[in-house]
Amino acid sequence: MTPLILIAITAGVCVAALIGGVAMMFQGDKVSAAEDRLSILTNRKSGGKDSSAAEVSILTSPLGDSQSAIEAWFDQTFNLQRLFDQADFRVPVVKFLTICGGAAAIAFVVVLMSGLPYFLAPVASVIILVLPYAYLIVRKNKRITKFNQQLPEALELLGRSLLAGHSLGAGFGLVAAEMPEPIRREFGRCFEEQNFGISLEESLNAMTERIPNMDLRFLATAIILQRQTGGDLAEILEKIGKLIRERFKLAGTIQALTGEGRLSGMVLFALPPFLFVVMYFLNREYIMSIFKDELGRKLLGGAIVMQLIGAFVIRKIVDIKV
Repeated sequence: MTPLILIAITAGVCVAALIGGVAMMFQGDKVSAAEDRLSILTNRKSGGKDSSAAEVSILTSPLGDSQSAIEAWFDQTFNLQRLFDQADFRVPVVKFLTICGGAAAIAFVVVLMSGLPYFLAPVASVIILVLPYAYLIVRKNKRITKFNQQLPEALELLGRSLLAGHSLGAGFGLVAAEMPEPIRREFGRCFEEQNFGISLEESLNAMTERIPNMDLRFLATAIILQRQTGGDLAEILEKIGKLIRERFKLAGTIQALTGEGRLSGMVLFALPPFLFVVMYFLNREYIMSIFKDELGRKLLGGAIVMQLIGAFVIRKIVDIKV
């Protein structure tokens, strides 16, 4: 297959993918948001068991948001919408996927037209596809880490509001008003959900799903148990806050002790690809001979496998759960 035919086929696939993505962006469910809410009210009047869960799903989603078929499939397969919520990334799933697919196709065509080896074209496309997902993971981890750092101060503020005579819901509103992002948004969302009539248990459960944090689950469990059995909630919150601060100290100590191992793992993992790129530009024929020889291809495959195993082992060694 000549390069011109390959470029033409790739361009056709790219245009078809972009047209299909744009069509899916404007295609939604036939049932509008207003009809959804009317069906919820009807189900509530008829005593349906799923009325509360349906109300939560409607209230926590935008009014004009209608999920397309591809969006529902990706939500069930990869749960991208939950990842977007955890990373606070306010872009529709279909638009995100359309942009990633178009960028991957453009990278494929650019590599083919630049004169580089043909096998680098799919590699570049895969990298372009993976980078946005990796960005979401990094953004999610940073947001959750920042939330964890703000949680002890938020618990102290919540405990002081209870001692001052405020209700628990008012305490959530106070945290949302006084604390910075991202804890402001999460506690504010929980406070607004309670104003809409959702129970505190459901609001806390939804917040623990958006923020997968063990300390937050401790908080939710303590609040739910206190509402069922009674007790001094302010004292419980103070103890949870102290526990979280002690865990932070221990985690910092472990991170300092394992810093050398983590740095060694990153250097060992990044060194072979870096040397390959350097040798490719210094002596292209020498480095490409490893792909032409059968023994060289076997050695390259074995090296990649051992590299991945070594990175996995180093990660397991330095990843100490607190």
